[in-house]
Amino acid sequence: MKTRTRRVWAALLVSAALTLVVPPSVDADPPAWAPAHGWRKKHDPDYVGYTGNKWQRDYGVVTGRCDYEAVGAVVGGVVGGAVGARVSNNENRPIAILVGSVIGAIVGANVGRNIQDGDRACIAHSLELVKDNRDVTWTNPHSGASYLLRPYVGYEKDGRICRNFDLHMDLDDRDQVSHGAACQSAEGTWQLTS
Repeated sequence: MKTRTRRVWAALLVSAALTLVVPPSVDADPPAWAPAHGWRKKHDPDYVGYTGNKWQRDYGVVTGRCDYEAVGAVVGGVVGGAVGARVSNNENRPIAILVGSVIGAIVGANVGRNIQDGDRACIAHSLELVKDNRDVTWTNPHSGASYLLRPYVGYEKDGRICRNFDLHMDLDDRDQVSHGAACQSAEGTWQLTS
């Protein structure tokens, strides 16, 4: 009996010593669900878009909430296609932009009438950075409209990367759903298609 007890104690002491000597392996990267707390800025300062472009900021779209105020500060007073042109020529593209004068015909007249440049930027940056079937929401403080965008699997058309999407707009307690498609026409610019 004494021999058996000694063996058990010896095994326990050896395992305790090994636990102290050999530390358990730990992953260095934060888990996908945890905030990086500066890890991204230090190790990978860019967000790689759906089309392969690199972006310095995601404006919250990667986590599902477009930061409309930050987007509005970037877009400023420049409108429509001029914003897209400015963005596509800038080496440090601040944000992707959705262009197209026929937005009402594609996503619905009621929705199209209320979409402003900040909304276009939230849509395009979501198309650029958000994974398939992931929702992005935002509220336009100027129009009072709340949006939910869901981009779908991309495809190639005429040598361009394209994505279909659903856009839900809630304005005055009326939810309107539109289906659209956009293709990247230049770096940082998504063009609505029919």
